[in-house]
Amino acid sequence: MDDNNLGKIEPRVLETEMQQSYLSYAMSVIVSRALPDVRDGLKPVHRRILYAMEREGLRHSAKYSKCAGVVGEVLKKYHPHGDMAVYDALVRLAQPWNLRYLLVDGQGNFGSVDGDSAAAYRYTEARLSKIADEILVDLEKNTVELVDNFDGTAKEPTVLPTRVPQLLMNGTVGIAVGMATNIPPHNLGELIDAIMHLIDKPEAEVDDLLEYVKGPDFPTGGIIFNPKDIKEAYATGHGKIVMRAVAEIVEGKNGHQIIVTELPYQVNKATLVESIAELVKNKKLIGIADLRDESDRKGIRIAVDLKRDAYPRKVLNQLFKMTQMQSSFHVNLLALVDGLQPRVLDLKAALHHFIEHRRVVVTRRTQFELKRAEERAHILEGFMIALTNIDAIIKTIKQSATKEEAHTNLQKKFKLTDIQASAILEMRLSALAGLERKKVEEEYKEKKALIKNLKELLADAKKIDQVIKDECEEVKTKYGDERRTKISNKAVGEFTDMDLIPNEEVVVTMSVGGYIKRQQIAEFRTQRRGGKGVIGMTTKEEDQISSIQVAKNHDDILFFTNRGRVFKQKVFEIPKASRIARGTAVVNLIQVAPDELVTTVMSLAEFDEKDDLVMITKQGVIKKTQLLAYANIRSNGLIAIKLDEGDELTWVRRSRPGDEVIIATRLGQSIRFKEADARPLGRSTRGVRAIKLRAKDEVIGADVAKQGQAMALLVISEKGMGKQTMVSQYTLQHRGGIGIKTMNITDKTGKLVGAKLVGRGLKSDMIVTSTEGQIIRMPLKGVPTLGRATQGVRLMRMKGADKVASFTVLIMEEADGSLSNPNEELTESELAKLPAVEVMEDKKPVKAKSESSREVRPAAKPEAKVQPKSFAKRVLAKPAAAKPVSRMKSKVTKPASKKSFTVRKLVKPAAAKPSSRIKSKITKRPAKTFTRRKLR
Repeated sequence: MDDNNLGKIEPRVLETEMQQSYLSYAMSVIVSRALPDVRDGLKPVHRRILYAMEREGLRHSAKYSKCAGVVGEVLKKYHPHGDMAVYDALVRLAQPWNLRYLLVDGQGNFGSVDGDSAAAYRYTEARLSKIADEILVDLEKNTVELVDNFDGTAKEPTVLPTRVPQLLMNGTVGIAVGMATNIPPHNLGELIDAIMHLIDKPEAEVDDLLEYVKGPDFPTGGIIFNPKDIKEAYATGHGKIVMRAVAEIVEGKNGHQIIVTELPYQVNKATLVESIAELVKNKKLIGIADLRDESDRKGIRIAVDLKRDAYPRKVLNQLFKMTQMQSSFHVNLLALVDGLQPRVLDLKAALHHFIEHRRVVVTRRTQFELKRAEERAHILEGFMIALTNIDAIIKTIKQSATKEEAHTNLQKKFKLTDIQASAILEMRLSALAGLERKKVEEEYKEKKALIKNLKELLADAKKIDQVIKDECEEVKTKYGDERRTKISNKAVGEFTDMDLIPNEEVVVTMSVGGYIKRQQIAEFRTQRRGGKGVIGMTTKEEDQISSIQVAKNHDDILFFTNRGRVFKQKVFEIPKASRIARGTAVVNLIQVAPDELVTTVMSLAEFDEKDDLVMITKQGVIKKTQLLAYANIRSNGLIAIKLDEGDELTWVRRSRPGDEVIIATRLGQSIRFKEADARPLGRSTRGVRAIKLRAKDEVIGADVAKQGQAMALLVISEKGMGKQTMVSQYTLQHRGGIGIKTMNITDKTGKLVGAKLVGRGLKSDMIVTSTEGQIIRMPLKGVPTLGRATQGVRLMRMKGADKVASFTVLIMEEADGSLSNPNEELTESELAKLPAVEVMEDKKPVKAKSESSREVRPAAKPEAKVQPKSFAKRVLAKPAAAKPVSRMKSKVTKPASKKSFTVRKLVKPAAAKPSSRIKSKITKRPAKTFTRRKLR
């Protein structure tokens, strides 16, 4: 090999060479490029930029200098890498959306929050910012170690003697080999307070420091959620911080707007706007009419115009879910300890390392100042000797042949040191003046006092800490500012469907066969008492509707089963279905056993600690338990009540102290007693007897009456008979009795199917369902108030073997017919404040008098004929879809208009003469029709 002049070649195993070479490369990247030092919080490139600018005299008070010169100086002396790498690092130090406290004051185009790049470095200019002086302060006082640069022609610091906690103040992002760092910026004032507290109380924990450091403080503002995540990130060095944009819903002349004024940290505004537009274009984001970027020099402003039928809160939640208006900052507090070892730190450790760095800096600075003071005092001592013996000094110098001889003679004759003799020889003659002699004496005294103080400072660690605190307080006074990022105590993690669904009122329908669905409240029409009803649900022959609940989408639904278990779901989690659809099997929503049935469905807006749950079983057992005991229900359910063999849980209701319980049985018995008669029991206990039942009797309904309220008990039998009876007619008894009669049960009435308390004078509707799926809605005022032992009146006509299955009461709230939850408890004052509602009642169908007559009159016998089901369906259909009925075809040759007045007149009482609107339609008939009229 040597013969070929190739030098010495050592054979190496490829795997070994790759491992060693890659390890060397990895360590170079970790230590010298990608990770910050925990002491000054800077990567090498940033440290070299600041140091080079300081050496060039580019302090904050200097004139701006071309960035090309700065980049060239850094490359020439300190950082032998690419010029764009240095320039990009310099640009970042001058961007206010990246750094909380700017270290470089830039002039020119330094990019934008839209992701625009900065101008070339030959155009831009820069100088150090004012706060950067605090990072470079005392650099000339031997506070940090200086080492040779890459070519040995200059010195550079291994770390800067910063007074500010740069690592946490501005944060940093870096990707090394096998590791990465991601540290958020913080508020300087909060960090200073935490540092001072940690100096005073070194035993303080992260929880104590959180009293001062509330969380990250991003330069772009925004809102941080989930305070628990902040605590976890500070305690472990790892964590996820959820950020949201600051957005406001504004109502303008043309509808609602969403105005975005602050963005999460490191979110590109232009990319955000484009992503929103793309979602709208692909119809993934509905409800947005227009989108504009109205940002200017004053700040960010993104205007989102909404459509008139859009839900502003829902659209805003969709923006949070689908775009970067909500994003996460993944904290990884990784930094170099002692300049070499990468380590993940918690908040306390990061602040502790900064404090230790400041202690080293202050100690080295004090030692430097002490050394300078002692050197100056030593020279001043020589001056004082010389001034005391000035004539002898001058004579000695005159008698010396050379400067070196004079230097030696002074040392020997006056016992001066080499330094003192040299200083005397360099002294000017003006120093011999009397005032100058006095100044030397005063300066000497000052230096001696300074030396004493510096020595005391070095001897006492507490005094060094006090110096650090004083300097920190000075920094806070000069640069401290208000927090930009707000911190919310709300926990916002992953979005749930509830965040995107408006809290609208709905009807939840449950069948005995276990099918459940959710419908809009508007799908139920109001009819008068005795009406036929409309198809409300398609059921199997053996199935029937058992429960109708009025609730809001965000409410909880509790499912109580016959086995005494309870499950919980959100209302919006129940699948939405059409009016005639059967719905979804409840076994697909909750984990019930094959032979387990849901017997009670209850909607709850909240779990109030003042409320209790009163449970009634089929065999007349009652149990009262605090509602909060059922707030946290597992997916596989909880035990609500312990049942006797053969018994089933059939009814559950909320109650409060002072309420009264009324129970009705299938054979017409009822009992009324105080709620307090049932003592509070645990969640999984059995209960006590509520009513003594006769043979073959069972509980079919119960309710809770508020004390002092005028209420009536509404009961309905299986053959459609019903009535209201004042609660006062039911004697107040003790729990466990046989009760008194509530309805006279006969073959005409059939057995009772349900009982419910209703408020007096309240504008309400009642919905009655049958076993064959028929539903009728009627005003509650149409149900007469009768005596306790009467049979009642017919509320719904049964066809064939059809029977009443269940009923519910809907309390009217608004004039537009919206409904409230019937389970909601209302006081007398609240009932009195409810507005009166005029409920439209559809009357019986009418028939035309004759084909030759143009007048539409009511039939002589309204109940003589029942319209077929097809007619009932056509009444519910939209008016636009209606067509003229067959009996009118001979008179109307032109199809009816979209509003179909003909059909509307068939279902409403007609006036004695045709309306003007009908006349206008008749006048448009063909000429043949007019001829026939003239002949008559």
